[in-house]
Amino acid sequence: MKATQQLHDLGQSVWLDNITRELLTSGTLHHYISELSVTGLTSNPTIFDKAIKGGDFYDAAIDQKTAEGKSGEALFFELALEDLTQAADLLRPIHDATGGMDGWVSLEVSPLLADDTDGTIKAAAALQGRAQRPNLFIKIPGTRAGIPAIEESIFAGVPVNVTLLFSCEHYMAAAKAYMRGIERRIAAGLDPKVFSVASIFVSRWDTAIKDKTPQVLHNRLGIAIANRVYKCYRELLASPRWQKLVEAGARPQRLLWGSTGSKDPDASDTLYIEALVAPDTINTMPDKTLLAFAEHGEVKTTMPSDGGDAEAVLAAFARVNVDDVVLAAKLQREGVQSFAESWNELMDCIAAKNTVRK
Repeated sequence: MKATQQLHDLGQSVWLDNITRELLTSGTLHHYISELSVTGLTSNPTIFDKAIKGGDFYDAAIDQKTAEGKSGEALFFELALEDLTQAADLLRPIHDATGGMDGWVSLEVSPLLADDTDGTIKAAAALQGRAQRPNLFIKIPGTRAGIPAIEESIFAGVPVNVTLLFSCEHYMAAAKAYMRGIERRIAAGLDPKVFSVASIFVSRWDTAIKDKTPQVLHNRLGIAIANRVYKCYRELLASPRWQKLVEAGARPQRLLWGSTGSKDPDASDTLYIEALVAPDTINTMPDKTLLAFAEHGEVKTTMPSDGGDAEAVLAAFARVNVDDVVLAAKLQREGVQSFAESWNELMDCIAAKNTVRK
């Protein structure tokens, strides 16, 4: 049995952290679904930037849309929605069979809206309306401006993938925004079943401090943070507030592990996947990590619901002057900036492709 199937059998969803037109037209995504237990996928501006720069798969569509008078963001979102609605249709049987808990794809609002609550709310509703798919999440960052946008979007019935979360505090802010949105729906007599996931980025922690800590602590910070967040997650699911929502018909906001590819060439290429095995969660993997885990990954143990040794490990980092609260804020800021830079490069790339062929 493939390791990916073992994860699925344990109750952890395997999602692909990638989308390209080539994945769809070549049948590769279908293969991942049928052979590697992939039950969803995520996208972000960096992924689309690489996809469009990486070949000519989008050139004809860009030419056609330009001839129709489209450009910039409007043109990009048409390309993205074409890809993601096709992927959503491939995953729709899984979505239906799991009552909506799985079989999702994700599309991110413009990262230039990271500090714009009202703009994010409007963009999320518009993109969901254009997609016309029940299994498409709109990704909203868990920033200061994003948190109220998450609540309003959930209240409006828009499924949300909360992105760029790095810590327990970030996760709890996103989870509480989700609960407030559901509570408001119940008070208004609306269906409480609006789905959401909360995406915790893991490997970026270790990349950020790799050259600032002793060897014995390398590649341990992200996993320790993840263990702390998982404890928060399990406690929240058991809380009276959440149980009250469950009784009213709400579904849990599932925890999603993102940024799971190993960046350290000296570390195992399946390091984070093997460390983040946990039921009722999602693990997103780039293609390289997915294929590596399917080939030689091992499912050895599951994450401890009490956090395990997370606090002891984090105390060791504190002793070498790693402040996880300060670093979490820095990583989120850098994540927003990185996606904005990818977005701007993406817009430049689309414009350049037109210029070259005119």
